[in-house]
Amino acid sequence: MPERLVGVIGASGLVGECLLEALMAEGWNVAALSRNPDRTLGTPATWPVTWPPTWPATWHSAADEQLPQRELWISTAPIWLLPEYFERLVACGARRVVALSSTSRFSKAVSNDPVEQTLARQWQEGETALQSWATTHGIEWVILRPTLIYGRTDGNINAMIRFIRRFGFLPVLGKASGKRQPVRAADVARVCIAALTAPAARNQAYNIGGGETLTYREMAQRVFVAQDCRPRFLTIPVPL
Repeated sequence: MPERLVGVIGASGLVGECLLEALMAEGWNVAALSRNPDRTLGTPATWPVTWPPTWPATWHSAADEQLPQRELWISTAPIWLLPEYFERLVACGARRVVALSSTSRFSKAVSNDPVEQTLARQWQEGETALQSWATTHGIEWVILRPTLIYGRTDGNINAMIRFIRRFGFLPVLGKASGKRQPVRAADVARVCIAALTAPAARNQAYNIGGGETLTYREMAQRVFVAQDCRPRFLTIPVPL
C-alpha cells in the first residue's frame, strides 16, 4: 500500500494538535508546519511527523530543497493568511487543499461591532482568494466552516472556565439567548481528514457544527455543572 502523505499548516493550534494525533492514528506521514517551530507538541519520536522550517519567512525560493512534496494539504491557520503559502504549495505539488474558515463569516458580517465586521471580511476574502488561486492552478479546494470550536486550549470555553473558577460567577449580556452550536476540535480534525480524499467534496464549502444548538446561557450552565459549581450569573442590562 502506497505511503499516504499530507502537509498540515497551523499544526500547533487547537485543531492542528488534534489533527496530528488523528493523522498519526490513521497512519499518515505528515509534514507539520507552524509559526511556532520550536513547539514539538510532545510528538513521539516514532511518529512520522517532520517539522520543516516555518513558512514563509525562512524559505527564500520555491526551489528550496526543504520543500516537502505533498499533494494533499490541510490548513487550520486563519484562512486570510493562506495566500502567503500559495507559491510554496504549488512548488510542493499540491493537488487538493482543505482549509478552515468559520461560520462567523456570515454572522459577524451583520454585527454592529466594527472589529467583528473586519473579521468577517477577512474570512470572506480568504475564501475568495483560495478559490481563485486554486482554480487558476487546477488545484482542488475544500472549505470547512466550523461553528464555535472548543477543546483543550480553546479561547472560548477555557476562558469561561478560568473566570468561573476564579470568581464563582459569570457576567452575561441580557438574556444571553444568542445561539451557539459548539463543535469539538477533535471532530473538526476528523472532518478535515475525511475531506482530504472524498471525491464529492471537490471544490465545495461546508458549514460544520456540533450535535446541539444551545443558547449562550445554556452553554455556560453546562460549564458551571462540569466544574461542580452552582450556576451564578451577573446579568448586564442591554442598552435600549
